[in-house]
Amino acid sequence: MRQMNKKLTITFVGTKFCGWAKQKNGISVCGTLQKAIESVVGEKITLLGCSRTDSGVHARRYVCSFKTKTAIPNEKLVLAVNHYLDEDIRVLKCEDAEDDFNPAFCAKKKTYIYQIYESKVLDPFLRPYVWHVPASLDFESMKKACGPFLGCHDFAAFCATGGSAKTTTRTIYELDLAKEGDLIKIKVTADGFLYNMVRIIAGTLYYVGLGKIKPEEITDIINSGDRSRSGPTAPPCGLFLYEVYY
Repeated sequence: MRQMNKKLTITFVGTKFCGWAKQKNGISVCGTLQKAIESVVGEKITLLGCSRTDSGVHARRYVCSFKTKTAIPNEKLVLAVNHYLDEDIRVLKCEDAEDDFNPAFCAKKKTYIYQIYESKVLDPFLRPYVWHVPASLDFESMKKACGPFLGCHDFAAFCATGGSAKTTTRTIYELDLAKEGDLIKIKVTADGFLYNMVRIIAGTLYYVGLGKIKPEEITDIINSGDRSRSGPTAPPCGLFLYEVYY
């Protein structure tokens, strides 16, 4: 029987996982999902993901794919795989894909959301999903600082060491801030992201909110390519892969 390429859209809470990719020292999203799929289709598979994620990072819409000979209909495959899955991961959709579909290489752009909780007292129900900042941030200055990030730039100043990207040039299409009570949401869409890029942008906007970096300094920081001039790397708990576009 001919193999079919299946495209899965999944969602997961990343708190207890070491990230998407398999690691020797932790439980991965990929390893957990692959085991569940193999239990359903009855064959070994290779699971391809749209992106690596760090330990503790979440995903609202993560895309992956695998090839299989199974004749199980897509709708039933979703239910069957979810039956075997860890409670922190769920398959939302299964679709037939072209043979050459690769969730990483075919992606046109991605959207991430980073959440900062600005309050002296942390709401315990939000604890796994936000960066708790017990300080008052200048939200208007943070919004003003978003403009210079837009467009195509060399974002070396917003890349952590250890990445494998061949170039540090990326295009940011959208960088918006929204405030809901004590919750600040940073939404960023780009054609791709460098290692820890979103978390460093979030940390830089946090420094702007504290007054440690001025909004008008952002352009110079980008042009400098100097990582030491941007803000800290925000913790992974506040980061969500929100959408992948094809």
